[in-house]
Amino acid sequence: MSVGAGSAKAMPPRARQQIPARRWGSREAIVNAAERLFLERGYGSVSMDELAEAAGVARRTLYNQFASKEEIFREMLLRVSRQFEAAFPPGIETQGDVEDVLRLIARVILDLHKHPEYLGFLRMVVADSRQFPWIAEEFAAVMDPQTERLTRFFADMTGVGTLDCRNPLLAAHQFMGLLNEFSLWPWMMGRDGLGIADKDIVEETVGMFLQHYRRPICPPPE
Repeated sequence: MSVGAGSAKAMPPRARQQIPARRWGSREAIVNAAERLFLERGYGSVSMDELAEAAGVARRTLYNQFASKEEIFREMLLRVSRQFEAAFPPGIETQGDVEDVLRLIARVILDLHKHPEYLGFLRMVVADSRQFPWIAEEFAAVMDPQTERLTRFFADMTGVGTLDCRNPLLAAHQFMGLLNEFSLWPWMMGRDGLGIADKDIVEETVGMFLQHYRRPICPPPE
């Protein structure tokens, strides 16, 4: 689902409480500045000195908080990870029958594609991953667990006889691809959208998917 954290781990609340408020405020200011500058100009075009100036902190303070730009990027990635965790809370797969769950997931994905921060982050990853391949790998570590959840859901629904997905991973990417075609890819091409209501996108996507993958109900023997 185009996106839980993989190798990156969020700072535990207790550890966060042990950081003095002033230091934590500086850390947040640095990440906020990095998010703004990275998304505007790209990861490779921003220096640590520029980050310190934009955050309003001394260069020493910056290096006390982060040893490198990579560490700052990973802190930004934690924010994206938390967005996904909030969008796809545990138990979302059990909220109704398969049709209801697919509608819910589809609406969440379309809503996520409207977040400027997420879209800007995605654009930065696409633009900078050729020069910095590790950026794409780190981003995939956040995205992949959500795709795996959708894959498991389709596998479970196949196991109980509701769906007939011979390749649940393929089915997961097909479902997400239908949604991406209407909301994500037009934006990547510099267009605002296709002028189609989200409700119609959701209903047609779910209907098309289930028309192919829902296991037909056999009538009882006479």
